[in-house]
Amino acid sequence: MSVAGLKKQFYKASQLVSEKVGGAEGTKLDEDFKEMEKKVDVTSKAVTEVLARTIEYLQPNPASRAKLTMLNTVSKIRGQVKNPGYPQSEGLLGECMIRHGKELGGESNFGDALLDAGESMKRLAEVKDSLDIEVKQNFIDPLQNLCDKDLKEIQHHLKKLEGRRLDFDYKKKRQGKIPDEELRQALEKFEESKEVAETSMHNLLETDIEQVSQLSALVDAQLDYHRQAVQILDELADKLKRRMREASSRPKREYKPKPREPFDLGEPEQSNGGFPCATAPKITASSSFRSSEKPIRTPSRSMPPLDQPSCKALYDFEPENAGELGFHEGDVITLTNQIDENWYEGMLHGQSGFFPLSYVEVLVPLPQ
Repeated sequence: MSVAGLKKQFYKASQLVSEKVGGAEGTKLDEDFKEMEKKVDVTSKAVTEVLARTIEYLQPNPASRAKLTMLNTVSKIRGQVKNPGYPQSEGLLGECMIRHGKELGGESNFGDALLDAGESMKRLAEVKDSLDIEVKQNFIDPLQNLCDKDLKEIQHHLKKLEGRRLDFDYKKKRQGKIPDEELRQALEKFEESKEVAETSMHNLLETDIEQVSQLSALVDAQLDYHRQAVQILDELADKLKRRMREASSRPKREYKPKPREPFDLGEPEQSNGGFPCATAPKITASSSFRSSEKPIRTPSRSMPPLDQPSCKALYDFEPENAGELGFHEGDVITLTNQIDENWYEGMLHGQSGFFPLSYVEVLVPLPQ
C-alpha cells in the first residue's frame, strides 16, 4: 500500500474512533437515503431466508438438500438434466411396494394392489423430480444470483461510501491544516460514492417486480406438481376401488383341511419309548482345566490418530434415509463438512454420509 493509502486508512480509523468513543458527529445522510438503505437491508434478509426455507421445503433430507444446491453446477456441465441426482421418498416407497407385490404373486389381491400403488408412487417421484428442477432453475437460482451479484454490489458501494465519509469528516474537522484541494477532492469522492450507492439501491427496489415474477414461477411449478399428483392418485384410487369390487363379487373359497395320514409308532424296543439313551459325555482333566480358564479378550479397536477433524459416536445411529452414515457407539468418524447447525458429513470405514450432531462428541473440530 502506498504512503497516501496508509494516510487515508489512518484518517478513517481516527475519525471512526472519535465518533464511537468521543461522540463526535459525522456527516449525516438524508432521510430518503436512510429509508432506501433500510429497505435494501430488509430485502436482503428476506431473500436469504426464503432461499434457505425453499430448499428445506423441497428436500427435508440434508443429504438430498446438499445435492439440490449442486444441481445448477451439474446442469451447466452436463447440459439440461431431467433427474436431480438423488432419490425421492415417493420413489423409494414405490420400489418397496413393487418388490413385495412381486413376492406375493398374481394370486394375491394385496400383491396386485401393491404393484399398482408402487407404479403410481414411482410416477409421483418423477413429477417431484420435475418440481425440484423447475423451482431450482426458475426461483432458487435467480434469487441466489440476486444475493451474489446485486445485493453484494450494493453492500460494496455502501462500504466504500462509509470509508469516504470518514475520510472527508476527518479532513473537514482539520480544515486549515489540510490543503483545500485535498478537502475538495475528499468531498467530491464522498458525493460520488453516495450517488453510486443511491443509484444501485434505487434500481434494485424499482425492479422488484422481477422477484414477483420468480415467486409466480414457484407457485406455477407447485400447481403443476399438485395437478399431476392428483391425477395420478385419482387413477390409483379408481384401480383400488375396482379391485375391491371385483374381489367382493367373486365367491369365497372355503378352506378344506387335508385328511390326516395315520402315524405308525411301531413296536417299542426299549422302556424309554424306543429312543436310545444318550451316554453322558466324559469329562477329562484337560477339558476341566480349560473351563476354568478366563475367556480371551479380543483387542479393542484402535483409535485413528487425531491429526484431522474427527468426532466420537456417543450412541448407535441407524440410517433411515439414503446418504446417511450409520455407526456404533465408540466409533471415531472423520469429519469432512458441516451441512448446517444440526448435521455433519463424515467418513467411516471408507463410506461417506451425513449424521446428526447430537449423536457425536467432536474431538478435533473442522477448520473455520
